[in-house]
Amino acid sequence: MVLVASELATNLVKYAGGGRLIFSTLHEAGRKGLQIESLDEGPGIADLRKSVCDGYSTAGSLGVGLGAVNRLMDELKIRARAKGGMKLVCRKWLREAVLPLVNSPLDFGAASRAKAEDNGDDFVIKQWGAHALVGVIDGCGHGTLAHRAARIARHYVEGHFDRPLGEIFSGVELACQGSRGVVMALLRFNWMQGEVIAASVGNVEVRIFDAGQSLPVRVRRGILGVHAPRPLLTTLPWTRTSMAVLFSDGVSSRWGPEEVVPWAGLKADAMAQAVLRARGKTSDDATVLVVKQKIP
Repeated sequence: MVLVASELATNLVKYAGGGRLIFSTLHEAGRKGLQIESLDEGPGIADLRKSVCDGYSTAGSLGVGLGAVNRLMDELKIRARAKGGMKLVCRKWLREAVLPLVNSPLDFGAASRAKAEDNGDDFVIKQWGAHALVGVIDGCGHGTLAHRAARIARHYVEGHFDRPLGEIFSGVELACQGSRGVVMALLRFNWMQGEVIAASVGNVEVRIFDAGQSLPVRVRRGILGVHAPRPLLTTLPWTRTSMAVLFSDGVSSRWGPEEVVPWAGLKADAMAQAVLRARGKTSDDATVLVVKQKIP
């Protein structure tokens, strides 16, 4: 919080000729947090999208201020004020102690293959308490720029893994502005409650199978970092026979529940490798992530 306040104050002095920082406590839906508002009547920000990108500066500085604010805070909103100048509002919620992992029944596996030297795909696997978050991220295009965009998104997700899925997508949208942008799908598991929540923006496929059936997952089209829409959340039951497969567009989508049968007895990492070998395209970066119940 000290670093964020310092960055915002520096911006007010350096770019806006002064302004105000307003601190307030938050109490919302059982959560506690701190809000910082930055108000000024300066010339504004010429390019809001670039302003949160590392390396962008109009004053010859390192240009990491607002990018750092976005990474450190849970919410960030920037808009022009009606009377001139800018209003920036950022929030940080008090994080409860991350609980140690308890009796996880889930098995995770991932396999990824780059088209060229730099892989434009990435993935995330986090576990805590009775929860898990997994995701597949695909940087737009190929090569170094796609790799950089996917890495930016992964770092943000890993730093905010226990936040609501909608907030994670909003943070990635900001973090990836000025980059190639990414498409991304995330799944959050709560095995004590027997449910999984899915969210996806773009063309990362999410397949959730149970009892030989494929369960529907809602998807929003768009690119995070390029004015993407908020994701639609799909809540589904998670049982002992459930299985989830996420994959980037470097893997063919022309297969259904019947083709999972030969792989069902494999552990998650072996299944991910099998899907990649069978359906991966050589013309693109390709990533498969599998979640299933542990095999006794």
